[in-house]
Amino acid sequence: MKGKPNQEQSPKALAWKRFRSNKLGMVSCGFVLLWALMALFAYLIIPDKTPNANRQILEISTKKPGFEVDMLMIPKETPPQKTPFFEFLFNGRPDNCIYLPFDSIHVDANQTIVYLYQSEESLNVRTEIIDNRDFLQVDPSTSSGTLAFSSEEEADTYIRSHCVKHRKFLLGTDQFGRDFLSRLVLGSRISLTVGFIAVLLSLMIGIVMGSLGGFFRGKVDDAVVWFINVVWSIPTLLLVIAITFALGKGIAQVFIAVGLTMWVEVARIVRGQILSIRETTFVEAGKALGFRNLRIIFKHILPNILNPIIVVSAANFASAILLEAGLSFLGIGVQPPMPSWGSMIKENYAFIILDAAYLAILPGIAIMLLVLAFMLIGNALREALDVKN
Repeated sequence: MKGKPNQEQSPKALAWKRFRSNKLGMVSCGFVLLWALMALFAYLIIPDKTPNANRQILEISTKKPGFEVDMLMIPKETPPQKTPFFEFLFNGRPDNCIYLPFDSIHVDANQTIVYLYQSEESLNVRTEIIDNRDFLQVDPSTSSGTLAFSSEEEADTYIRSHCVKHRKFLLGTDQFGRDFLSRLVLGSRISLTVGFIAVLLSLMIGIVMGSLGGFFRGKVDDAVVWFINVVWSIPTLLLVIAITFALGKGIAQVFIAVGLTMWVEVARIVRGQILSIRETTFVEAGKALGFRNLRIIFKHILPNILNPIIVVSAANFASAILLEAGLSFLGIGVQPPMPSWGSMIKENYAFIILDAAYLAILPGIAIMLLVLAFMLIGNALREALDVKN
């Protein structure tokens, strides 16, 4: 019974209690956690499970949310190899069928006539004739290598029960006929991954630079401050663009470019905090006991200045998401067909003045909500970790 009051009065317990009392902070944490889980297990929940959710069906391009259509699935001649579970979890799996949207089909014993889907404004009826043997898997036990249907009824029953699938697109399709919901969910992976790696890189560089300048002072501090001021004086977006051009286009380059431009604020905070406590008793005691400087910095000083670092990391996470979206919108970030919220806005911004404005608005809302959530988390952490409260 005596241990409970002491535990409740510990700084960590008090900070956690204050954070839990902040409703906006808790809701934001739940929102970010939900997006993180959806991003991690995206291929288990999205309708389009192909790599990058890139199943293009041009006949149903730019259909509005709630659009429904029947699909005829024709097995490929050479189906792809079975994808291991963990590979599927992170990269998806190729389709083993070709999808044809149709209005109606007529099945004979040997062939199927497909009346392809056409929108209301289209007057040309397009048909396609498919050999019924294409719907069957290769059977090595037969001499011809394929099976055949014995009657029209058997063919009709098999095709309609095994090869016809009704699809509903909750958020419609984009200009290439891809499921928009799948790409929207999968696009969160890029934003969250870039934010995480960029914050990690900024912490690694910023803590080292700030610690060297704040602890050793003198010429080392002068050099660190000069370098910080030089980087700080360059507009962040321009610096990111310059680094991206130097490293090339691609997702790995985006990670590095964003991370290399976000360490400055971390370094300034770490340097200022170390300057304020480097003359305290426990630091002098460590020096008197003969501890190495690195041990004093990383084992004694840094644990005492983690609070402001945590707060600035949340803000940097939001900034990294915005930077990645901006780079992808400009075409120098994540490259197609990989889905990214920024590239989705770029691909569909022309539809804002048409009747499919949601194709550009929904990714923008997703970016806004995720950035707002991280900013609210940062504010909640600032209040919870404030020792003056």
